Order: sequence, then C-alpha cells, then structure tokens
Amino acid sequence: MTRIDFYHGAGDKLQAACRLVGDLYAQRRRVLIYAPAAEAAAGIDRLLWIQPATGFVPHCRTGEALAGETPVLIGASLDDERDYDVLVNLGGELPPSFARFEQLIEIVGTDEADRIPARERFKFYRDRGYPLQAHQLSP
Repeated sequence: MTRIDFYHGAGDKLQAACRLVGDLYAQRRRVLIYAPAAEAAAGIDRLLWIQPATGFVPHCRTGEALAGETPVLIGASLDDERDYDVLVNLGGELPPSFARFEQLIEIVGTDEADRIPARERFKFYRDRGYPLQAHQLSP
C-alpha cells in the first residue's frame, strides 16, 4: 500500500519540492513529479538545474528522449510512466493513479487556498486506510 507523507508549512512549494527531490535522488529513488500546471512544471524544472547548490539532480520532462533513463521526471500526466517509485504531487487535487507508487509526497503551502484542498486529500487517504505521516517544514 502506498505510504503518504504530507509536508506542511512550505513557504515556497517549489523550493520545498526541490529539496525533497534532491534528498530522494541521493537515496537512489526514482521520482515522478506530478505538475499539471505548466508554470509549476517550468518552475521545478528551472530549480532542479540549480538546486541543491552542492550537486545536480538529473531530470527531464515526460516525452523527452531521455525520459526512460532519467531518475527524476516532471510530467502533467501519470498515464505512461511506470518505473518510478515516488510520486511528488504539485497539483492541487488528488493525483490520478497514485496507488501504484510506493510513496506519495504531498507538499502543503502556508495559505488557506492550499491548505483546505490538502485537508480534503488527507481525509480521502485516511478514510481509505493509507499509512500517513505528517512533517512540518517551517519553524
């Protein structure tokens, strides 16, 4: 069953995602970043070129030539990507097909517009018996 981790209090969701993805890459995990909004996909793509400051996280977008060989993939769809074990949700809704991943990471910002739908997703996962963990990002 998919383990679900909520990271609350992200002042900047893309920066938080970038740090978490860097940690996952260091653990040799294969990560799919679900970014249905074009601006979120472009933002995380840009950040992963420069973060973490001490190293490079190899990544690309779905549909690119090296997508099958890249440990971190950014996509607006989860339909075709099967070889990834961690899903990072940058969307505001329940990600489709999340249950096929070993782990789902939900990053929650500090504003109510982001926290309210995150609470609904948390309830959805909890009511279906998914193992949940909550982590606080901000001090």
